Amino acid sequence: MILLHFTPNKNINIERKNTKKMSSLASYFITPLPGILPKWLLFISAVSVFNSAQCYLSGLELTRRVYENKPLETTGLSARTFGTWTIISAIIRYIAAFHLNDPQIWNLVFASYAIAFGHFMAELVIYKTAKFGKGFMGPFIVSTLSMGWLLYTRDFYLSL
Repeated sequence: MILLHFTPNKNINIERKNTKKMSSLASYFITPLPGILPKWLLFISAVSVFNSAQCYLSGLELTRRVYENKPLETTGLSARTFGTWTIISAIIRYIAAFHLNDPQIWNLVFASYAIAFGHFMAELVIYKTAKFGKGFMGPFIVSTLSMGWLLYTRDFYLSL
């Protein structure tokens, strides 16, 4: 099996490991960083994977809830694009859960939440496709809470 991982010197190492010698699957879901924020990032990453799958597999119903004011503007293509964006965000947040002490990774995960926040606010205020309903509140709360939490704990994680 070939594994990619980030090392403290910011290089990507490629290692070939025997699957029998690999540590348990749980090690991929237990972040070594202290605090609750890395665990939150893992949780949101997992939720995002399921949301992305929903965009590809289960039609438009849930995606249209986010853009509740103009649900017919949500198409299969826009749902799949949203699913692709969501899986990329999930990967960024997963990596950040393990490397939040790296300034570039911290900036990247913060930017991912800022872009999400900006997108949803533009849909609410400018394009008026969204409204403060069930579908909108989840992404709005997660992006806002996560950005605030990242800013509040920035110095702590970057000093590790």
